[in-house]
Amino acid sequence: MKLDILVLAAHPDDAELGCGGTIARHVAMGHKVGVVDFTRGELGTRGSVAQRDQEASDSASILGLAVRENLNFKDGFFQNDETHQHEVIKVLRKYRPEIVLANAIYDRHPDHGKGAGLSFDACFYSGLSKIETRHADALQEAWRPKHLYHFIQSQFIKPDFVVDVSAFWETKMQSVKAYKTQFYDPQSTEPETFISNPGFMKLLESRGQELGYTIGAQYGEGFTTRRIPGVNSLFDLR
Repeated sequence: MKLDILVLAAHPDDAELGCGGTIARHVAMGHKVGVVDFTRGELGTRGSVAQRDQEASDSASILGLAVRENLNFKDGFFQNDETHQHEVIKVLRKYRPEIVLANAIYDRHPDHGKGAGLSFDACFYSGLSKIETRHADALQEAWRPKHLYHFIQSQFIKPDFVVDVSAFWETKMQSVKAYKTQFYDPQSTEPETFISNPGFMKLLESRGQELGYTIGAQYGEGFTTRRIPGVNSLFDLR
């Protein structure tokens, strides 16, 4: 299956929090969007791996993803090295996305910055034909996505552009709330974490409103890029 957009994320729920609205918007436009999570979030304080697997599946249905996979990298300890790059390259060549969305270039959680670097390097190396990879016993063809954009996570990073997700904010929030073990639940007896504090949802809401306001919209999601994006007309900018 060829994807239009592939989201590479260190943990289940990273994609939803960082670009859930953007995913929902592009699915509604008819694009095929998939998510590949690097780890199963097994070091997370709340919830079991089995619960998080189910939550990721539930969220994928809400967003209308064409595919969701998990590479089973070691949470907290995966590295941006040859072994991990080869696994990500296999995914890129398997789905041949035009656009890749990846973790924030730096953030509160070390895995997010590592995930960003791993995604960036793998996207480049995936285009080198002398790096050989195989899938289903067949040699894969080289493939390099046209664009790689990094979403913004807990720490604020000034975006290079903002996507209007006003019409899809509720879908984003439904996909986030599918992770019932991870976010605020007054009935939960598990320890409080950074994201389970009720203030985190207020941060998510206010961040979306702040980014939306910068482009004259109700809600927005911001992205950074290491390559300057171009437009055909000044009228493409708002």
